[in-house]
Amino acid sequence: MAQVNPELKNIIEAAILVAGQPLTVDRMLALFPEESRPTRDEIKDALRQLDAECAGRGIELKQIDNGYRFQSREKYGEWLARLYEERPARYSRALLETLAIVAYRQPVTRGEIEEIRGVAVSSEIIKTLMTREWVRQVGQRDVPGRPALYGTTRGFLEHFNLKSLAELPPLAELRDIEQIAAELNMSLPVGDDASAPKVASAGVAPGDESDIDDDADDAGEDDAAGEHRAAAGETEAQAVQADPGNAPAKL
Repeated sequence: MAQVNPELKNIIEAAILVAGQPLTVDRMLALFPEESRPTRDEIKDALRQLDAECAGRGIELKQIDNGYRFQSREKYGEWLARLYEERPARYSRALLETLAIVAYRQPVTRGEIEEIRGVAVSSEIIKTLMTREWVRQVGQRDVPGRPALYGTTRGFLEHFNLKSLAELPPLAELRDIEQIAAELNMSLPVGDDASAPKVASAGVAPGDESDIDDDADDAGEDDAAGEHRAAAGETEAQAVQADPGNAPAKL
């Protein structure tokens, strides 16, 4: 590793800590006046040294998309969770399935999501995902009616601690939703157990459509509560719930 200017490293470290969101190399370069601006390679060398200095500590330097942030290490989540007085938000299975389909099949239309899930997708589900900045409209399908195409956002990567979509758990031929959730350190709402549908590259078994949530995040599927899903066509789904241990470090 090339010799790093200590002051440059300190500036980068402080900037990442106070940014409040993953900081890109371009944003780091913009911190310096043009006449004294470091090179992109010098910035990356400073980032590598900061990452190395985090070894053995309770925090790590994590790359999210093309940005960087400091965050607590996952293994300390059990203790850090006690800092939060409020219990973590729980999301309905309907919302999680919709998000998972968007993540794995993007770009995807609402009609395609409904075809995979076998039930109608409420406007409130889509609205909630967009309000939380996990999903956005990325275009329109070039077919009659020009339906909106949906994809995930950088906010989705940040919230679920992913460097890129390539870090999503790969879908095997047949897997439980709970298996995929566990790989992302996320959990389903209370009540979603072994009776939950299996996720496969071709087909979803019928399951209970009732939604479980502690706030308004299940609002859009109330009309479908208690209704059983019909067997769907091909699907790729994932359940997701953030782990408090991956929260960004704060000053």
